Amino acid sequence: MVKLNKIYTRTGDDGTTGLVDGSRTAKHSARIAAIGMVDEANSAIGLAICSIQDAEHRAMLTRVQNDMFDLGADLATPAESGDFAPSEMVLRIVPAQADWLEKQIDALNEGLEPLTSFVLPGGSEAAARTHVARASARAAERAMTQLAGETTINPAALAYVNRLSDLLFVLARVLNDGGNADVKWVPGANR
Repeated sequence: MVKLNKIYTRTGDDGTTGLVDGSRTAKHSARIAAIGMVDEANSAIGLAICSIQDAEHRAMLTRVQNDMFDLGADLATPAESGDFAPSEMVLRIVPAQADWLEKQIDALNEGLEPLTSFVLPGGSEAAARTHVARASARAAERAMTQLAGETTINPAALAYVNRLSDLLFVLARVLNDGGNADVKWVPGANR
């Protein structure tokens, strides 16, 4: 259990921040950028939840938010050896978390008509907010792949964030009256 008595520590006043293993890194490093983008995506999901009426969809995204904290902890725990096994002291995203996302995507997608065009990020307020969360998840994925170009990161974490944006896309369609209120892209419509 996490216990925070004091929010500020002053240890980051020099432009560094602590990682789970006790090491410190620059606040502008690729690792911290990825963690920050995961936090931004999580915040966007929280905003989307505020506009979603369906209790099951809210619960699904609340579970995702918890996983996003696991993802941040995973990214904050370097494993140069490539050992990404979770333990009592080390949080890691595991393949079962991405598998759960896939099951949610499949269940949500069952009631949707196949796409005949790309959709614009809009429609209902709930769908629009979910599209913002989807775009934030994609930004987190880009930051994570940039980090992966510099150091080894958990492959299950990359799979998770990739599936997450898919889940948010499909959920946005569901929130748009099962896709009926999707705003379709009309290529070259304004030439």
